[in-house]
Parts: sequence; C-alpha cells; structure tokens
Amino acid sequence: MPFSNRPRQVDGNAPPRRLFRSPLHDFRRPSKNGRPARPAPPEATSAESFYYVKQMNAKTPMVIIMTDGEEVRGCIEWYDRTCLKVNREGAPNLLIQKHCIKYLFKEEELTR
Repeated sequence: MPFSNRPRQVDGNAPPRRLFRSPLHDFRRPSKNGRPARPAPPEATSAESFYYVKQMNAKTPMVIIMTDGEEVRGCIEWYDRTCLKVNREGAPNLLIQKHCIKYLFKEEELTR
C-alpha cells in the first residue's frame, strides 16, 4: 500500500482526518499501545523496612539461607542498607551482608 499524506475518508459523509495535534495534547512519550507511558515506580517502597522492623520488635526467630547454602538461625537485632545483625543463642552474633543472603523466613514456617 503506498504511503500518502492526504487525508482519507471512511465514507462519503465523513470529514477528513486532521493531521495536527491539539494544543492540549500530552507530549509524554507514548507506550506501544499509544497511551502515555506510566512514570517509573519509586526506588524505595519501605516494604523491606516494614518487614524488618516487625520481625525485630517481635523478636521472631528467623532462618537465613546464604548464597552458598549455609543456614543461619537467630533473631534480627538491627539492619541497615547493606547488612543485618543476627543474635543467635549459644553462638556468636553475626553481621551478615545482604548481598550474601539468598532468602530468609520465619523459623515457625519450617515446622508446617
């Protein structure tokens, strides 16, 4: 089909399409479906902070699985952006860097 800049008519009674945008048009970059793209989500949602504070206040026994497969059990005493401090019974307390943690969960979930 050849390309043409001429307006086309759907039927004989329809007015030609307009080839310009209205002055109130939103000039944000459109997504693939033609609607304006959504803004990016925020980098920090505070969900991680909420979870850690909840477990710290309740002194919940946690199981931490490290990236090398080692399992650490204890309660989270405090955390910051890069690490967790874990209190353990009968063993020294640990300062664990977050990038070494594969995942963590409540110890009570093991017995289920």
